[in-house]
Amino acid sequence: MSLKAFHVIFITAAVVLAFGFGAWMLRVHQDSQAAGDFNLGVGSLVVGVALIGYEVYFLRKLRKVSFL
Repeated sequence: MSLKAFHVIFITAAVVLAFGFGAWMLRVHQDSQAAGDFNLGVGSLVVGVALIGYEVYFLRKLRKVSFL
């Protein structure tokens, strides 16, 4: 597995985890109404979007480098 392929898989996993954690914290916020839970949820969703932007940038930058 190339370093590029590992990087894409790792960033994709980080995106999934960020969105999952964000959704979980927003669900917890519905029950507890704690401001910290809301802030963590929204922050995680923002990080997930930023990671998607980074992955798009990375793939465009290394478009001509093969995965193998």
